[in-house]
Amino acid sequence: MEEPVFSTEQRLFLALTLFKRLSGHQHAIEGCKPSEIRVLFCIRRNKNVPGAEMKVSEISKHLHVTSPTITQLLNGLEANGLIERHIDAIDRRVVGVTLTEKGEQVAQRASDAFFGAMHELVEYLGEEQSKQLIDLLYKVFRYFDEKETSLSHSQWTGDVYA
Repeated sequence: MEEPVFSTEQRLFLALTLFKRLSGHQHAIEGCKPSEIRVLFCIRRNKNVPGAEMKVSEISKHLHVTSPTITQLLNGLEANGLIERHIDAIDRRVVGVTLTEKGEQVAQRASDAFFGAMHELVEYLGEEQSKQLIDLLYKVFRYFDEKETSLSHSQWTGDVYA
């Protein structure tokens, strides 16, 4: 029986869909799901500013998900003692979020695990192929980002072929 011949487009699509499958194989760290770890990383990134808190809307914007989704994730993180929420004294609708010491420790362990895996990947691929992969992934992102921007623009202008 003859094996099917796939076009370059089909092979590229299959290769990209493999990454979707990888997201299901991400392991929980300290009982946190990958989505919760991303929230911890986002809050942690803001920590460099003394006394700074991240607003729910800022986290939502950085992670490209809705505020209700972030609120659900924050509920779990708060229940596990990883974050604290602070209601703004002037505008009670605004909620600031910071990591607790425990949250900082979990974020650090997750960061160590993630960058350890990236280090292993660089060793597996080698420095040159790793740099090529980085360049190609950024190029793929730019392509789809520009395409999405173009489609969004055409929806507003009514020009389907923009």
